[in-house]
Amino acid sequence: MNRVVLIGRLTGKPELRYTGSNLPYARFSLAVNRSFSNAQGQRDTDFINIIVWRKQAENVCNFLDKGSLVSVEGRIQTGSYDDKDGNKRYTTDVVADAVQFLESKSQSQNRSMNSSSEPTPYDYQSEPMNDINIDNDPFADFGDSVSIDDNFLD
Repeated sequence: MNRVVLIGRLTGKPELRYTGSNLPYARFSLAVNRSFSNAQGQRDTDFINIIVWRKQAENVCNFLDKGSLVSVEGRIQTGSYDDKDGNKRYTTDVVADAVQFLESKSQSQNRSMNSSSEPTPYDYQSEPMNDINIDNDPFADFGDSVSIDDNFLD
């Protein structure tokens, strides 16, 4: 079984691109804290490359920015290529089946305006997950409807 579930923050704004057959895709990097501390008592962070396809790629590019908190579900995909000097390079990416936005656009903007430094991947841990009010639509202030096709992998 090849299944990955991650929660973290985007390290930069994703960029929408298209394949030769006009299929949209986006790449971004996700900063994910490790669940244990190192010898100095600090948590190391992994930076994981994510690829997302089709309508979900468009949504990611339209609604997310550097520092946005998301969960990603998908699979690990490895590959290799020869660089310009002829050296073999290996790649590891997570191909996302689902990207869920875990904070609203206004929460993200408030965090960035109130923060004097770069966000850490787990700034949200100060707010317990069980205190979230599910009656409020976290995407209500986006202004546009979000439509995600369940058959995007067909």
